[in-house]
Amino acid sequence: MTTIAITNHTTPEADTIAADKLIAGNAATKLWHQFTDTTGQFHVGQWASEPCKLSVSYDENELCVIVERVVELTDADGTTTRYAAPDAFVIPAGFKGTWESLTPVRKIYAAFEEN
Repeated sequence: MTTIAITNHTTPEADTIAADKLIAGNAATKLWHQFTDTTGQFHVGQWASEPCKLSVSYDENELCVIVERVVELTDADGTTTRYAAPDAFVIPAGFKGTWESLTPVRKIYAAFEEN
């Protein structure tokens, strides 16, 4: 088995944030999905967006490493935390709130979804 590079040197998948989740800004995103394990529960890659604010509700545990620029996460209680490259943080399953890309943002993600 070989190792897998987490890179954005390939053509990304273009996606759009669902209208019911987009609060403000640009709905366009890019995804460079690099790996899914054999159980289908663990996923790794990169994600990018233009400035936007969206409603989020996490079913998975996700490690995020901000590679470019600045984001703010606000939880359901109104606590806001700002992360800028090269910050790393975990969003636990059950987190509800908002994700705001204050600038064009790119992150590396590693997400685990429980059965």
